[in-house]
This record gives sequence, structure tokens and C-alpha cells, in this order.
Amino acid sequence: MPTDILSELEAACPPPWPRDEWRLRVQLAACYRVFDQLGWTELVFNHITVRVPGEQPAYLINPFGLNYAEVTARNLILVGLDGRPLAPTEHPVNRAGFVIHSALHGARADAHCVMHTHTTAGMAVACKAGGLGHDDFYGAELFGDVAYHAFEGITVHEDEGPRLVASLGDKHVLVLRNHGMLVVGSDVFNAFRWMWTLQRACEVQVAAAALPGPDLALADPVREACARDARAFEPRGQLERMLFLSVLRRAGATAASLAG
Repeated sequence: MPTDILSELEAACPPPWPRDEWRLRVQLAACYRVFDQLGWTELVFNHITVRVPGEQPAYLINPFGLNYAEVTARNLILVGLDGRPLAPTEHPVNRAGFVIHSALHGARADAHCVMHTHTTAGMAVACKAGGLGHDDFYGAELFGDVAYHAFEGITVHEDEGPRLVASLGDKHVLVLRNHGMLVVGSDVFNAFRWMWTLQRACEVQVAAAALPGPDLALADPVREACARDARAFEPRGQLERMLFLSVLRRAGATAASLAG
């Protein structure tokens, strides 16, 4: 079995898509399969989006109404920052996805991939006044890179967009209070690496809270060193793609199923 099952599909570029857009379509479709394999789904809700290069600001989003396992490179929807499809599609776009993702893609030049989840552990941590802890292996890796956004209700109002951007600031992880988790990354693989780290941190925190007795707190210098070392892990790009592909293989995805 090849260890990188995306390479051949990424290199193929069927019309009418530009090569760069097709490559991103393949990676994003694969990401939906990875999320499905890990159980990071919420029926047909929530989104993973990727910015597409070009003169007009645009990004790819999942068709509203499809399960994550039904998303393919071909049925992903290319939308502008106003949330309107830029090419014919038989599927609608979820407004909540447009509000969150358009705001972040439009404001942060480095936010090439935006992931949003409603996992049980993530939502539980988002509901706690103390937020995400940094006293375990994974939580410490995120020390200094976590921001918070107050709950305003279902994110369907465009005027919340600038407040989301302001809350995130220059961080890469955003805890949506009483809501869920959000990560921005330089590409699909980078964002996935940190979403996986965030999810593990939430799971460990929830499990530790269920045990009797106080938690052991880490000192800030230890947290800072852990976060620094996690980001310096080499080879970074190869590691992130390797982690992603390991889950994609478990999902049993094939080139044909991803292309659609």
C-alpha cells in the first residue's frame, strides 16, 4: 500500500479546474474523510475551508446537506467572501459557515485553512469558565496560542465576523465559548496537526476533571518550552502530511472516491 495516497490524485488536473485549485480540492475532500474517520462530525453541520489563490478572494467549502464521507473534490463549492458560489452547484452553502470562515479568510493572510468542530470534549471545555488548560502534554503545546470568543448565539449574523477576527487576533486556536473549537493553519495538513493536538488536549482535560484529587499544574517556563519545541519539530511539513495521511489510510479512502 502506498503511504501517500494523495500524490497521484493531486497531480491529475481534470478540466475545468486550475491546477492549484484542484490540488486544494483533493486535500480538502481528503480532510473531510479524515474528520469522518475520527468522529469529528456533527451530522451535516460544521466546516473545513481552504482559501484558493487567484485575483478574486475565494475559498472552498463543503456542500450543505452532505455527510462528510460524501464530500469529494468535484462537489466542493467555491465561494467568494460574500458566501456566494462562484461556479454552478446543485448544493446550498450553510450561512453559519459563511459568516465564520469568510471573516477569517478575509482578515488573516495566513489563514489558508480554517477548521471548526463541535466535538463533545471540545464543547465541554468551551463551556468551562477556565477554558483550555495547559497542564498536560497536548495542552502545553498550545500555550500562548489560544484565544477566546464570547458566545453570541448561532453565527448567522455578518456583524459578528469582525468580532470573531478581533477575538482571534494573531493566535491560531480560537475557543468559541459555549460553542466549540476553531483552528486556522497555513494549509490543510498544518491545521489538522493543531486541531488534532487541540482535540487531544480537550479529551485529556475532560478525563482528568472526572478523576478525584487536584491536577498537577505546570510552570509557565515548562509550558513555553513545550510549545516552542512542538513548533520546532522537524521536518514540520513532512510530519504534518504524514500524520494526516496515516488517518486517511485508516479511513479506506481511494483516489476514485475522493475525486468524486
